[in-house]
Amino acid sequence: MVGILLRESPCLGIALGGGGGYEPRRLDEPACHKSMNIIIVGAGEIGRHLASVLSQESHNISVIEKDERLATELDQAIDAKVIHGNGSSVENLVEADVGECDLFLSLTSSNTANVMSASMAKNMGVAKVICRVHPGLQREEWLFDFKGHFGIDHLFSSERLTAIELAKYVRNPDSLVVEELARGRIELQQVRIGEKADAVGLTLRKLNAPSGIRLAMVCHEGKHFVPDAETILAAGDVVTIFGDPRKLRDFSSKLQGKAGKRERMRVVIFGGNEYGFSLAQMLESVDCDVRVFEKDPALCAKLVDRLTNTTVIRADATLVTELEEEQVGGADFFIATSSDDEDNVMSCLQAHTLGVKNCLTLIHRADYASVISASGKHLGIRAAVSPREATRREIQRFITSDRYHIQKSFETADLLEIRVGKGSIAAGHMLHEVAWPTGTVIVGQLRGIHAAVPAPQDVLMAGDHLYAVVAHEARKAFVRLLEA
Repeated sequence: MVGILLRESPCLGIALGGGGGYEPRRLDEPACHKSMNIIIVGAGEIGRHLASVLSQESHNISVIEKDERLATELDQAIDAKVIHGNGSSVENLVEADVGECDLFLSLTSSNTANVMSASMAKNMGVAKVICRVHPGLQREEWLFDFKGHFGIDHLFSSERLTAIELAKYVRNPDSLVVEELARGRIELQQVRIGEKADAVGLTLRKLNAPSGIRLAMVCHEGKHFVPDAETILAAGDVVTIFGDPRKLRDFSSKLQGKAGKRERMRVVIFGGNEYGFSLAQMLESVDCDVRVFEKDPALCAKLVDRLTNTTVIRADATLVTELEEEQVGGADFFIATSSDDEDNVMSCLQAHTLGVKNCLTLIHRADYASVISASGKHLGIRAAVSPREATRREIQRFITSDRYHIQKSFETADLLEIRVGKGSIAAGHMLHEVAWPTGTVIVGQLRGIHAAVPAPQDVLMAGDHLYAVVAHEARKAFVRLLEA
């Protein structure tokens, strides 16, 4: 421990003002292959899918489901302990071996049931507790710290995760990868350095990235690495940047060598349900002209009240005459988010025939979504997103016995989320005072409901969540600084 005491850290100076990027590989496998004891409350679409996938990965699964029919069907379908009962019942939790549980997933359709069972599990000693909530509750996180109040490690909404996946294509059509972290306050983008970009030939020290933006990795001629201040950017390099989503748009355009103001994207959304509403709300704040097609008059009225810069059209988007009348063919994106998979696919095909450049669709069945994503481009469908798969990917990063969470994995590094331990070496010190190991870039700090890319003078407090891109060889030293 003596060898990693505090000092001025040149590594942090790179992290806080310099840059980098990379080309991450998609990693769907668990971060740790050790078998875990996992309890799932709720065997609906999401819970059943997770239970099936995780049981196939040789984890020990217990499922609590109050609907006897669903419980019986699941018991016959997968290798797991299935309990017909209530996730908020101490007796049922004990029957599910909550005392031996490594990961608790509360996945019913009820906010109250999920929050209550998750909070009980945490107080009964479960290390990691994940809770599914309605997107309306998640949107209120900036007003109230639900996680801290109820002792829950992670809150998510499957509707919002799906909307985020769809929105990535629209918000950053030229970015190779887009992700969000720290409750959406910080975004990750992966872009390719353009031949005419001002960044070509500059070191990261001279790049002078705006405050609140970090460049974390570089992929140069197929080699992925965490850069230092003297790393020189070249045309064709793939770089990854972190920061406020509004700042990143302009900075990513600059790195790609695109001058001038970007044209507003024209987006048509089919379906005013929670998926469509969440998507419209995300897009109307990022220079998009958004129109929502919804045939239910009551839902239309609700959308008009809740959206500020979106045009709501009472019409049936499955009818080509309605699409033609509203001149949908001139849109940049047509996104189908209705509850019917067949309607979503057919409406995309019609929109493509009318001339829409990019069609995206929500597909509830995960197996159908993968097929459409693989072959749909021939039919004009750029991508299909499954709520079940979006949820699985979100939860997959918690399938680890380590105290940190792997948010995303790359060729030579990982994006880690870790809580600052009370009594840890870093707690109570400014970021620039900590001797971060070489190959570390600090990209985010979350305290309560507040999240931002930290400055060198920001102080780390016990309980803060820290986000960092960490080279594989630097992980142990990095974790040691933050664990109590």
